[in-house]
Amino acid sequence: MLEFFAEYGLFLLKTATIVIGIIVVLAMIINASHRQQAVPRGDIRVTNLGETIKDRSQAIKNEVLSKHEYKHALKQEKEQEKAKDKEEKQKLKALKKTDKNDSEEASDDQDAKPRVYVIDFDGDIEASEVESMREEITTILDAANKGDEVMVRLKSPGGMVHSYGLAASQLQRIRDAGYKLTIVVDEVAASGGYMMACVADTITAAPFAVIGSIGVVAELPNFHRLLKKANVDYEQHTAGDYKRTLTMFGENTSHGRDKFKEDLEDTHQLFKSFINQNRPDLDLDKVATGEHWYGTKAKELGLVDELGTSDDWIMKALKDKDVYAVKFSIKKPISERLSVSLSRGAEKLLTRLIHRSSKQDLFK
Repeated sequence: MLEFFAEYGLFLLKTATIVIGIIVVLAMIINASHRQQAVPRGDIRVTNLGETIKDRSQAIKNEVLSKHEYKHALKQEKEQEKAKDKEEKQKLKALKKTDKNDSEEASDDQDAKPRVYVIDFDGDIEASEVESMREEITTILDAANKGDEVMVRLKSPGGMVHSYGLAASQLQRIRDAGYKLTIVVDEVAASGGYMMACVADTITAAPFAVIGSIGVVAELPNFHRLLKKANVDYEQHTAGDYKRTLTMFGENTSHGRDKFKEDLEDTHQLFKSFINQNRPDLDLDKVATGEHWYGTKAKELGLVDELGTSDDWIMKALKDKDVYAVKFSIKKPISERLSVSLSRGAEKLLTRLIHRSSKQDLFK
């Protein structure tokens, strides 16, 4: 029986080695393509959400209203559009009469209808959508006028510290430029996702959105005893006491474990400091425990400011603002798209398995 487990363990190690080798080759291909492509190539797509909703509403009215009612509704809408066009023409005439040096300021402060730019961030472990988001933010900041604002539909369970630190810094650019930033969470903003959310002026969350998880976690398997039983030697040489603290194949020491835990605690303190900087009224001793809460409880704790969905927020904004969705699509080579698809597929599978094995978070 012991020999069976030893052989099975070696088989798993060989399989893991082959998989790692394939990933390394793919990574080399991707890195090579990145070096050849300093600036991401892609397309920016801007969608007028007000017009989109209006078109869909027209389609419904065409089906549910009688022919006479539909014609009457169209007539009313055309009259409203004519009145709006007339008002805008009068504003343009007034602008032409203003002094040239003050015309731009007058347009921004008095006449231009404020705009809301909506961007989406669907986060994975590596926060890979940062590439697209940084291009979207750069484009918005170049086009925005005084009084405009940005809304981010955020969905992320968190991931790598440095990746989500960069994502939060990208969002900070919006506030540093003087524009209001609202983040709406329909499903989840946990750990690194909440790190991003706390940068906003206002955080809105759906009642059952998962919020919080202000903590740090790291884990790895160790195959040392299995290798020892199979008479396999593993050597690792480092320069510097803490170049490696814990290892998958070598024998871990209490000295290394203590340093590893110390690093985790330092990261957690940095995380809490960032949260405190952006939401100073939060009771960190109460919320920075690694726990997560649903939207209603998160509002009670001060983790979010309002309850509602992104759809509610957009419909409310459309009453007095123009709302545009901005999406930058990066043109990626097939090798990278395949790598991302495999990574996300594995991540989703793991998430499903975790949720199925846990009795909490499930309706019975």
